Amino acid sequence: MFDLNDVLMFVQVIRAGSFAEASRRLGIPANTLSRRIQQLETRLDTRLMQRSTRKLSLTAAGQAFFERCAPAIEGVQQAGQELVDGSHTPSGAIRVAAPANFLDLMRIEWIVEFLRSHPRVRIDFLLDDAHTDLIGESIDVAFRGGTAQEATFVYRRVMGNRSRLVASPRYLESAGMPATLAALSGHDCLTLSKHRRATRWRLYGPAGIEEVDVAGRFSANTARALLDACRAGLGIALLPSLLCGEDLRSGKLVTVLPDYHREIDGFHIVLPSRQQVPAAVSAFVDFAQQRLLSLSEEPGA
Repeated sequence: MFDLNDVLMFVQVIRAGSFAEASRRLGIPANTLSRRIQQLETRLDTRLMQRSTRKLSLTAAGQAFFERCAPAIEGVQQAGQELVDGSHTPSGAIRVAAPANFLDLMRIEWIVEFLRSHPRVRIDFLLDDAHTDLIGESIDVAFRGGTAQEATFVYRRVMGNRSRLVASPRYLESAGMPATLAALSGHDCLTLSKHRRATRWRLYGPAGIEEVDVAGRFSANTARALLDACRAGLGIALLPSLLCGEDLRSGKLVTVLPDYHREIDGFHIVLPSRQQVPAAVSAFVDFAQQRLLSLSEEPGA
């Protein structure tokens, strides 16, 4: 079997028109080039070129070999250069796994902004509340709530680890601002659906952990639905800062009993590995982290 490096040298010598010029382009001594091509001819048992003091000329076999090999060699060189360029310039497809309502948080206009800034990048979203198999589904980056589970993955926290009590000004004008945690039992509270079971909120406060049983006329199985209901004035909700931070800053919602909060596991960006992360993935992760962190910032934080 012949050495493909010898084929590369043969193609470069023919392209350059002489051993001297090929030597200059490749940074390899001319006598080394001549010796390597002689080795190639020996392994092929075929003379590829005629040498003279003034010029090189291909034999018929050499011409046929060059025409077959040159496009392949140049294609490999181009592919390698594209990979090198791509390792610095974001390009290619990013496969993203995220919860079903992720684009309610990571606004589509932000995605448009990112793609406009990186015209060589494509994004493929897999939106599902079930945890996607990052390796089996060839996922480049995932967004997940909860604690870090897979020890081999790379986790970046992108939100505060607290939920706050919030309500709309309209609701509070009608029902009044509760003065104590116990007073929540007399308010309409927006809760996650619980098959006929009462809801008990367990919160950290000035005296440590406190609990209160709450109820209301509206419940739902997603935090996004509770946020919409809270905006509409249907009651008091216990929501993650990531979800309601912007509404707090804009005044659409206000904090209720600010001394109380619930510790939650957080929301993470997950990478399958920290090794050889493509430039496009790194750029998207940095962009998404910045945008999502801005959502969790509360007024005065």
